[in-house]
Amino acid sequence: MPDRCVSKQTLQRLPAYLSYLRSMGAGRGKHVSATVIAEALGLNDVVVRKDLASVSSKGRPKVGYVRQELIRELEGFLGYDNSQDAVLVGAGKLGQALLAYRGFPQYGLNILAGFDDDPALSGKEIAGKKILPMEKLPDLCHRVGVHIGIITVPGEHAQRVCDQLIESGILAVWNFANAHLQVPEGILVQNENMAVSLALLSNHLKERFSTKGGAG
Repeated sequence: MPDRCVSKQTLQRLPAYLSYLRSMGAGRGKHVSATVIAEALGLNDVVVRKDLASVSSKGRPKVGYVRQELIRELEGFLGYDNSQDAVLVGAGKLGQALLAYRGFPQYGLNILAGFDDDPALSGKEIAGKKILPMEKLPDLCHRVGVHIGIITVPGEHAQRVCDQLIESGILAVWNFANAHLQVPEGILVQNENMAVSLALLSNHLKERFSTKGGAG
């Protein structure tokens, strides 16, 4: 049986495997090997083989995996075959862009509605999703059983919004705000820190250009 307790690093790589498998045309054959996936993604084939073994026990030596079966197993493991409802708080430009994004369902995420304390936004629809006043947040979350909250408010308001989400029954927070959130034990926070990402990109470019300059 596959080992369902995987490392964070493995969990971060699995969506890339799934995306690649989905992108393969029918002409690539029925089977796919860990080596083929590793070469396509620029990864070590031993790492890929171990990652896939944690999800599926159906790989065969010199044959690999049945591609469609592996896709279904990855989708099931990642939860993409079981839609998770979510709410979003902060209907500014970023929030509205996420509400309008139509790609979330393929990853098992269904944003039910947006919330904002700006009266001018109340009742507005973005891609068929309504923006509601904050006072309606607890009722919707408890009534529908929503457990994922997305935060897209300015950093200075993020902790207050996080507290409101947790009080409404949210167990996992996807945080786009530039703020460190304090949460009780048992609540998961996944940060999307744009400042960190930009710093990594900037540092990479600085290293590349300094190397070229030194070589000259």
